[in-house]
Amino acid sequence: MAFVARRGGLARQYQMSGWLFTAPALLLIGIFLVYPIIRSLVLSFYSGRGMMQKFAGADNILRLSNDPVFLKALGNTMIFFIVQVPIMITLAILLAAALNNPRLRFVGFFRTAIFLPCVSSLVAYSVLFKSMFSVDGVVNNTLMSLGLMAEPIGWLTDPFWAKVLIIIAITWRWTGYNMIFYLAAMQNIDRSIYEAATVDGVPSWRRFLHLTVPMLKPVILFTTITSTIGTLQLFDEVYNLTAGTGGPANSTLTLSLYIYNLTFRYMPSFGYAATVSYVIVVMVALLSLFQFYAAREKQ
Repeated sequence: MAFVARRGGLARQYQMSGWLFTAPALLLIGIFLVYPIIRSLVLSFYSGRGMMQKFAGADNILRLSNDPVFLKALGNTMIFFIVQVPIMITLAILLAAALNNPRLRFVGFFRTAIFLPCVSSLVAYSVLFKSMFSVDGVVNNTLMSLGLMAEPIGWLTDPFWAKVLIIIAITWRWTGYNMIFYLAAMQNIDRSIYEAATVDGVPSWRRFLHLTVPMLKPVILFTTITSTIGTLQLFDEVYNLTAGTGGPANSTLTLSLYIYNLTFRYMPSFGYAATVSYVIVVMVALLSLFQFYAAREKQ
């Protein structure tokens, strides 16, 4: 009995030590993650700001369908998601396949060069893009010198080309991040599988489509979900390239930028901003569940 009691006391001591060890992390998570989630959910049922807040019930939710700016931001966000994510994922896979070629020289240089944009200064690359894609920038001058267009493109003033510029900026910045995951996965594939396919006379493009891509499905699922979350929360690129306006004519306004404007730029409406933020939460949850379900069905 004494031995059992002693073991029980040691177990309680170990359990207490574990709680004490994790207490600082749990406290930080509670303060900076759990509380803001609960507080924003409560706030979404109120209108006004500061001491002038009053309970509004479902008014903020009903306001969404009658808010043309919100609908514009929602449409822009979905356009960026539908267009940009497939482009970025496909380009990342192709770049990883090229760098996985054993005959390619200077692999380390190319890998670093492609990955570098995602760790570069956001302000620096925004300034670079503004300079490159200005009316008299290097991009317009190069396209005109090649005879591909007769007059310069207003990348930052035309609604269509502004969207294209945002997609280019996001792809340039984050493709290298996804490429690293694909490259690591490709390098872990057993080479004997490719050797057997080569002996059987399978061409290289079929080896890539029917061997490499199926074995990358877990990585494709992971990068697709993370890219989806990042695109639906798109803020930095739009804010820096359009000075926070989401222009021209709200053509690049996203939900995250609209939340920022509702909170800090327009007449502050914290409750409505919290409601819009939960639109992003619902979209991320539904799309992530759909992607998990689709991947499981294919398997």
